[in-house]
Amino acid sequence: MMPLTLASVGETGTIKHIGGSPDVKKHLENLGFVAGGDVTVVSMIGGNLIVIVKESRIAISKEMAQKIMI
Repeated sequence: MMPLTLASVGETGTIKHIGGSPDVKKHLENLGFVAGGDVTVVSMIGGNLIVIVKESRIAISKEMAQKIMI
């Protein structure tokens, strides 16, 4: 397991765990980040990521991406 921030651009991984407070977990879940789901890194700019989750492109901060383990 590794945080999403360590994934390479173009890499697809399966979400294993989402950390953080209950509010953070709920927010990420509402965006489509759920355990067992796939996430693909599209680009990384200044540590912030653009990813594809459930056929949607989503921009997330480095801090949020560190809570998503793949």
